[in-house]
Amino acid sequence: MLSAPAILAVSPVLVAGIAAGTAIAIVAIWLMAVYNGLVSRRVRVQNGFSQIDVQLRRRHDLVPNLVATVKGYMQHERSTLEAVTLARTAAITARGRVTAAPGDAMATLALANAEGALQAMLGQLMILMERYPDLKANNNALQLQEELVSTENRIAFARQAYNDAVMTYNTKLAVFPDVVVARLFSFASAALFEAEESARALPSVEFNGTGPNSATMPGM
Repeated sequence: MLSAPAILAVSPVLVAGIAAGTAIAIVAIWLMAVYNGLVSRRVRVQNGFSQIDVQLRRRHDLVPNLVATVKGYMQHERSTLEAVTLARTAAITARGRVTAAPGDAMATLALANAEGALQAMLGQLMILMERYPDLKANNNALQLQEELVSTENRIAFARQAYNDAVMTYNTKLAVFPDVVVARLFSFASAALFEAEESARALPSVEFNGTGPNSATMPGM
């Protein structure tokens, strides 16, 4: 059994040890809370993009059906139909790169630009379709057109939700003290899903000798 002087001699050491242990525990709990918060926001970003991807796939599936339906009526618009098909192929390729490298900022930007170009060409096709009365009476073409417009609206909604999640996540990565944990565990910022203006611009297409035409659909 320790004597009173021995207890008094040991007590400061015990107090220091307890204080150090408590401090370490507090730091560990704080670190865990910040880390989990960043992971949670990163997951929200990933889930947000997955919702965009679902709608992009739907758009890509609709395009061949629409082209196949209208090409019999729009034989003089072959260049436009080919441009739509090529834009779809480029978008699918860009989507594949994002799938292979999730979270890659350059791949995400490339996909947004490719989808912006496809959207622009589809907008041009919609305008051309209005100039063919037989097409306007084709129920299949009208249904595909309605489904495509509905998909564009869903893409716009999903894009807004995703970009909001990205802004919240990127802000957390930049502010103190979260930035310390972000750098410690190599959290990378996410890219917004926004096409550049040049990718969203409608190209000029000549039809029946009447000159260029342009149109817009719900924006990227």
